[in-house]
Amino acid sequence: MKFIGLDLAWSAKNPSGVAVLEGDRSGARLVQSGLLHGDAELLDFFDCELSGPVIVAVDAPLSVPNLTGQRPAEAELAAVFARFQAGAHPANRTLLGRYNGGVLRGEFIRQALEARGLTDDPHHLAGSDTRTMIEVYPHAAMVALFGLSRTLKYKAKRQGRDALESAWAEYHAHLAALERAEPPLTGLETLLATDPPKLRGVALKNHEDETDAVICAYVALYAHAWPQRTEVFGTVAQGYILTPTLPERWRPARIFTSP
Repeated sequence: MKFIGLDLAWSAKNPSGVAVLEGDRSGARLVQSGLLHGDAELLDFFDCELSGPVIVAVDAPLSVPNLTGQRPAEAELAAVFARFQAGAHPANRTLLGRYNGGVLRGEFIRQALEARGLTDDPHHLAGSDTRTMIEVYPHAAMVALFGLSRTLKYKAKRQGRDALESAWAEYHAHLAALERAEPPLTGLETLLATDPPKLRGVALKNHEDETDAVICAYVALYAHAWPQRTEVFGTVAQGYILTPTLPERWRPARIFTSP
């Protein structure tokens, strides 16, 4: 099956990172990653990639019923991950409506995926024939997956170049280690051959988006393999975030059965 990660830009004027893994709960390989520009290119991508079993993991609010403030999902996630500096930005219709003429892009993507036969269901991801989308959050995911004491500071804003380069070196090292993880992820050689310290401006932002999309895709794989090691904050009706969670919050294992 496929595990697709989408680091969705809030504005259709900006590119979105995308990554495609192929495999099963025993492991997967990165077969495609890059950038998509605009809604039309995103929809064309979906039309090509969404046949068969698939989980699409989107880093963007898929459902935002609240006009102001934050969703319960952000508050619940912060109660667990804020101590790692991994709280999510508040999502509300007023804030997100500033982009795309008031159309919330995450909701647009959710509707497009539903029209292509996917369900918005973070609770039933283990089946070998699942066709599902989930909302994810890479920073909390990396804290849980990599055992971080705080989030990696690889964003280019408000920090010196030395700190940025150090964070990218650590990020790439953790990604390379996924080849030995459970489940393992292979095929990262080309992505990791990029040297972020040599990048500036748009080129560095593009690498950031592509790399974050790989994390989103891996979260989809991880949730398929280890649903008991993931946590859903919020609800489908009010908006939710699914993430790998801390070991002390894992649920008891259960036997997997195919539908």
